[in-house]
Amino acid sequence: MAPQPRLIPKRRLPHSLRVLLLLLVLICLIGILIHGQVHGRKISYFFRPLWDSPPVPFDRIPHYYAENVSMDHLCRLHGWSLLSQPRRIFDAIIFSNELDMLEIRWHEMYPYVSKFLILESNTTFTGIPKPHFFALNRARFAFAEEKIVHDFFPGRVAVPGSHKDPFMLESRQRAAMNSLLRRAGISSGDILLMSDTDEIPSPHTLKVLQWCDGIPPVMHLELRHYMYSFEFPVDYSSWRATAHVYGPRTSYRHSRQTNLIFSDAGWHCCFCFRHISEFVFKMTAYSHADRVRQKSFLSHSRIQNLICNGNDLFDMLPEEYSFQELIKKIGSIPRSASAVHLPAYLIENAHKFKFLLPGGCLRTPE
Repeated sequence: MAPQPRLIPKRRLPHSLRVLLLLLVLICLIGILIHGQVHGRKISYFFRPLWDSPPVPFDRIPHYYAENVSMDHLCRLHGWSLLSQPRRIFDAIIFSNELDMLEIRWHEMYPYVSKFLILESNTTFTGIPKPHFFALNRARFAFAEEKIVHDFFPGRVAVPGSHKDPFMLESRQRAAMNSLLRRAGISSGDILLMSDTDEIPSPHTLKVLQWCDGIPPVMHLELRHYMYSFEFPVDYSSWRATAHVYGPRTSYRHSRQTNLIFSDAGWHCCFCFRHISEFVFKMTAYSHADRVRQKSFLSHSRIQNLICNGNDLFDMLPEEYSFQELIKKIGSIPRSASAVHLPAYLIENAHKFKFLLPGGCLRTPE
C-alpha cells in the first residue's frame, strides 16, 4: 500500500502578531485622516486609484525639430507637406493678472501670430471684484499694439453666502471669446490657439502649425509643466492647450477635445508670479479657490517658504490614478539648475525675470 502523503499544517501568525498588525493599519489610517483634516489634504486623493479610472490615453504625435533644418524637411518628417504660404495664427486667452507671463508669451509668439485676442473681466471666476489689469498696463505691451484685439467681459460679483459655481462663470467667459474671434476676422483654415496665459506654445510648434499642410484639425499641445518658476519642472502632464484649424464648428474651450496630442510643444509655468500678493490673489480667485481651507494658507511667510522648497500651496496630495504615480510625486518638486530650452525672451531678459530662473525663488511682498 502506497504511503499517504504527509500533510503539512498551515502556519498561522500568532494571535498577538495579528492584533499588532491590525493596530498598525488602524494607526496609519487614522494618521492619514488626521493629517487630512489638520493640514487640508483630501483623503479622497489618497484613495483615488481605488475609486477613479484614468481617462483614455492620448495618441501622441511625435514632434521633430532641430535648428537650421528646413520647414519642408520638418513637415515631411511629421508625414505632412509644406504649404505655399503660411497660415494665419490667432492666439486667444482669458486674462486675469499674469502680466509677467503675458509679456514673455507675446514676445515669444509675436513673429508668428497675426492677432492676439485677450478678454478680461471686472471680477474673478469666484466673483471677487478686480481691476482690469491688462487695460491698466496696456502701455507695457505697445510692441504688439497693432496685433492686439482686447475686450471686456461683464462679471458678476458674488453675494456673500451664495455658492456660485466658479466653473460656470469661467465657462461663460470662455464662450464670450467666440464673438470676439469673429470680430477679429478669423476665417476658415486659420489656426486658433486656445490656452491660458501661462500655457506658452514654443516657436518651433508655431512654425509647424503655420507651414505644414495635413496637420489634424484639432490637437492638444503637450507642454512641459513647471511650478512657481522654471527652476521646478514637474513633468509633461499639461495637455489643455489646443491648436485648431478654424472651421464652422470651432468653439472656444479649455477641456479635452480630441485624443491627439502634439508632443513637447511648449511650456506651462503655473503660479509663476513675481509678488507674493499675486499668489494670494490667484489662490482666492481661480476656479479651485475652494482648496484654500484655512486662512493660514494665505500667510506670506508660508507661501514664500513653500515656493523655495517646491511644496504644494494647498497642502494637497497629487491627483494621480495609480498608487505608483501618487507615491512617486509625494513631497517636494526637485530643483533643476538648467535654464536650457526655455523661452528665448526669458533668457534675453534674465535680469528682469530672475525670479523665474534657477536660484531666484525669493519673491517680493507686493
